[in-house]
Amino acid sequence: MNETDKKIQTLGEWIKDSDNIVFFGGAGVSTESGIPDFRSKDGLYNQKYKYPPETIISHSFFCNNVSEFYRFYKDKMLLLDAKPNRAHIALADLEKDGRLRAVITQNIDGLHYDAGSKNVYEIHGSVRRNYCVSCGKEFDAEYVKNSENVPSCDKCGHLIKPDVVLYEEGLDSRLLNKSVEAITYADILIVGGTSLSVYPASGLIDYYRGHKLVLINKSATSFDSRADLLIADSIGYVLEKAYEISKR
Repeated sequence: MNETDKKIQTLGEWIKDSDNIVFFGGAGVSTESGIPDFRSKDGLYNQKYKYPPETIISHSFFCNNVSEFYRFYKDKMLLLDAKPNRAHIALADLEKDGRLRAVITQNIDGLHYDAGSKNVYEIHGSVRRNYCVSCGKEFDAEYVKNSENVPSCDKCGHLIKPDVVLYEEGLDSRLLNKSVEAITYADILIVGGTSLSVYPASGLIDYYRGHKLVLINKSATSFDSRADLLIADSIGYVLEKAYEISKR
């Protein structure tokens, strides 16, 4: 048994003995589903566009250049054929078993729900929800994807905006408070698929009071030294194997 397998064994044993686990994840959770992350070598920040991606997905850019925003958004962020992967499924299974209390995600793809998870805090919003900026009518992602150029409301004709948190916008305080509460009282906090470089989301880890902080990420993060268990491997593989061990 190599070092990584030993760590996964430990994680599986921790899971088996707990009924108060919280998972906090980022873009790396969905890369195995074919959704690109942001900061890896193949991520959106390292691809070439007329404008940098972090500029395009900002509030001011949306307001001032909505056509270019939607061209990028539909092409790179509305990946509606993506399916849940091993990580999503393992987390949903842990919730069904009564071990996982909450999934806190920075992702906007809705795949945790597709996998069967119920208690999901989408702190950066979701592409599945879209609203008219004037009358508030809700539209699904397919309506936005299939619209020509900029989607408009079929009721009043005004602009539709995705229910996602753009740069320069604040997070939902209600979801943040629920996330803080879940993390504060968690027995095990599993953090995976995130570089932990985006605030205020990454600051949520500071509320954890326990002694079983698990970090699963292929690349190093600034929080590695604080982890009680650090696993540098595929999050789908790690969670699937740890879940299998917890069932023995």
